[in-house]
Amino acid sequence: MAFEAWYALAVVVLILGLLSSSRFPPDLVLIGGLSTLLLGGVLTETEALVGFANEGMITIGVLFVVSAGIIETGGVAWIADRLFGRPRSTTDAIARMALPTSFLSAFMNNTPLVAMLIPAVNDWAKHHRIAPSKLMIPLSYAAILGGTCTLIGTSTNLVVNGMLLQAYQTGGGWYGSIAIPNGLGMFDITWVGLPVAVAGIGLLLLAGRWLLPERLPPIGAAADPREYTIEMLVEPSSPLVGKSIEEAGLRHLPGLYLAEIDREGVVLPAVGPEEVLRGNDRLVFVGIVDSMVDLQKIRGLVPATDQIFKLDSPRSQRCLIEAVASSSCPVVGQTIRDGRFRSIYNAVVIAVARQGERIRGKIGDIVLRAGDTLLLEAHPSFVNQHRNSRHFFLVSRLENSNPPRHDRAAIALAIMLTMVALVTFSENWGPLPLVGQITMLKAALVAAGLMIAARCCQTREARRAIDWQVLLAIAASFGIGRALEKTGAADAVTHAIIHAVGGSPWLSLAALYGVTLLVTELITNNAAAALMFPFALATAGNLQVNPMPFIVAVMMAASAGFATPIGYQTNLMVYGPGGYRFTDYLKVGVPLDLVAWALTVSIAPWVWPFHATT
Repeated sequence: MAFEAWYALAVVVLILGLLSSSRFPPDLVLIGGLSTLLLGGVLTETEALVGFANEGMITIGVLFVVSAGIIETGGVAWIADRLFGRPRSTTDAIARMALPTSFLSAFMNNTPLVAMLIPAVNDWAKHHRIAPSKLMIPLSYAAILGGTCTLIGTSTNLVVNGMLLQAYQTGGGWYGSIAIPNGLGMFDITWVGLPVAVAGIGLLLLAGRWLLPERLPPIGAAADPREYTIEMLVEPSSPLVGKSIEEAGLRHLPGLYLAEIDREGVVLPAVGPEEVLRGNDRLVFVGIVDSMVDLQKIRGLVPATDQIFKLDSPRSQRCLIEAVASSSCPVVGQTIRDGRFRSIYNAVVIAVARQGERIRGKIGDIVLRAGDTLLLEAHPSFVNQHRNSRHFFLVSRLENSNPPRHDRAAIALAIMLTMVALVTFSENWGPLPLVGQITMLKAALVAAGLMIAARCCQTREARRAIDWQVLLAIAASFGIGRALEKTGAADAVTHAIIHAVGGSPWLSLAALYGVTLLVTELITNNAAAALMFPFALATAGNLQVNPMPFIVAVMMAASAGFATPIGYQTNLMVYGPGGYRFTDYLKVGVPLDLVAWALTVSIAPWVWPFHATT
């Protein structure tokens, strides 16, 4: 190998070492590695920046906006409730999440699916007191495994199929003296993908509780000087009406408990889980501030004070704000109602915290004291207007506390489903009239625009929803993959390994899968598929055997990269939300890689025998 190839390999080894230490964020490490390759002259500026113009990376960025529309309308909670239900244990939670995710991934691209389900799974895990780290890796793996079951489940399969069609057309149906098929059918890969998916999910269920880390979020029900008492009203048209406390998901809320119910003036203390909710019930909750934000997002519950309907701004534009009243506040010493708090500040007090003391009575009847911490619902401009006011010691906005636009949830879900349907239709039945081929990027751009136009999310929320760390890491990985291709480093490594196994078709198939898997873990799935496809045809041609087992091996290995966060986009997307370290992927991913490797090498030659000629 030339010096540039050794240089590129050394940079990749350094990147993997830094990532495995978990001391630096992945985007910083990958950008640093890309910069090293650029400064070393291995890559030109255009080659280094190729990932920043990559369609897949931009598609993921746009899909963050689509996801924001689903989140801001409460559609995420609806999806989680319908798909996942109520788990009895961590293993049950993995099963409830992984099975529907893998099924959906078989019929839609797995990257946008994971982008949309990350917030749903995070909220669902938090609601049921399960560490997100127990579910985020299984979410990514389930989407990858489901995607291997059909031709359209992952972009990798489409890349390989496109190269196969090109090879068929170039060679007139032949590669040397061996016949090659004219593309793959929708479910050809299912013969291998489905058994691998079943075995992979089975492994997650059996060993996930030991292999997956448990990193609990910093939230609990311990005593807190900002422990609020809040009164929520069950709206008469609420979907919670007629459900028990247990069925409504209001029991064992993290950092929060239901203290009592006020029903038409009759107080029901020590509410049991079988108690059935009625319209206009007033539910008194006690808990910490993070839980108050979650409570605001439950459909059919609103703060019991009618003052929230008298504010100037629409409720969807408001947020939650914490303010500590000072002795100069004109309302101190008076009740919130008599002091006309809403009229003075254009903000509504929905809860009060007083040194851990539970304050009984309706919000309007509470007499404010200096030092009380107030939870307010107001327009975000309240923070700037009163940040330096003598009336408050401290004013701070709670992030992601805008009340969901539940009335637009159906619109947001319809936009998302239409996006998926258009891409699926276009991929399977060809271009549409006037529009042409609907790629994932085109559909995502339209869906993101509709989310903003339909007011499912505001422009500010759309910008904030984009995870730039993930996008930078993905973009940099394309440039690093380009360096391995350009210098011939990947080519030299793959040639050496394949030649080492001699002339056995079985050993050659196993070696091809292993090398493709190694390349996938080091660079990107699509780059690995594109790089290894020629070797699949060349190996079959040299051995004079059916190329299909080798083509399927490349498809599976290029998608099933589980052992590193950079092996597949979805692994990188769950890295932050799960609070993972590089080694977490090795613990779970290596066994999964071995299972997929063994099954593919065993099943592919059985479905497509080596010595079949057609």
